[in-house]
Amino acid sequence: MKRQEMLVAALQNGTVIDHIPSAKLFKVINVLHLEKMKTAVTVGFNLKSKKMGHKSIIKIADKFFTDEELNQLSVITPNVTLAIIRDYEVVEKKEVKMPEELYDIVKCANPKCITNNEPMRTHFHVLDKETGILQCHYCNKEVKVNEVKLV
Repeated sequence: MKRQEMLVAALQNGTVIDHIPSAKLFKVINVLHLEKMKTAVTVGFNLKSKKMGHKSIIKIADKFFTDEELNQLSVITPNVTLAIIRDYEVVEKKEVKMPEELYDIVKCANPKCITNNEPMRTHFHVLDKETGILQCHYCNKEVKVNEVKLV
């Protein structure tokens, strides 16, 4: 089978974040603070995709994300695919899923919530992953994930 020319260069070691909805690409870049990276970051925007119509992709050389970073990513764009690359080979592939609990990621929308008035961690329970409903652990305020402000 003849391979088409790759639009984005191969990665020796690092992480590929694939299947990013193009409308969310710049939010992902901001949340992961990719502008501060010292290694190569390759961004593909509005690429053709059989699965999504159009998608975006990010390749980050020599970067492997922590669970905390992936949890932040799950709030902005759940269900992206993460590929871990070592020596030009995919050694691990996983889908980013929202965890049951979110710590220090989302800001509570209730101005009277203790997290907005005392120096403490935010803590949200994920009530419904499909519709993206979160609930503050402290004041029980519910919020939709697409309306949240990040910490």
